[in-house]
Amino acid sequence: MLKGIPKILSPELLKILCEMGHGDRIVIADGNFPSESVGKHAKVVRCDGHGVPELLEAVLQLFPLDHAVEKPVLLMAVTPGEDVETPIWDTYKTMVTEVDQRGALAVGTLERYAFYDAAREAYAIIATGESALYANVMLQKGVVTE
Repeated sequence: MLKGIPKILSPELLKILCEMGHGDRIVIADGNFPSESVGKHAKVVRCDGHGVPELLEAVLQLFPLDHAVEKPVLLMAVTPGEDVETPIWDTYKTMVTEVDQRGALAVGTLERYAFYDAAREAYAIIATGESALYANVMLQKGVVTE
């Protein structure tokens, strides 16, 4: 055990966060996301008993967002024509606002298949048991200055 580290972050996940460099991306995926097939060239960490918000909150405590890009936080956009509400996005934006001066402006969306393509290039994918629809979030790591 370590002091100051969120207990939800496993040693494997801490190692991955530490290994990531400036510009690397990590996906925190909902339970419907094809984590293993999309992440076959990435590190996939299983966190099935947890939801995306609790993992996002823990990761953001240790993970600086990239200031070199306009939208270091990307969400999977709802497919046009689907009638799906995404209240979880408001939760994410609140969390981002607490750690990034750009607030909700640091959060963008990618069309579903563009999100999958970007996720294939991610350094790691965290597979959660999140049941909310369109709850996937991708973070781009910034520079650690402290």
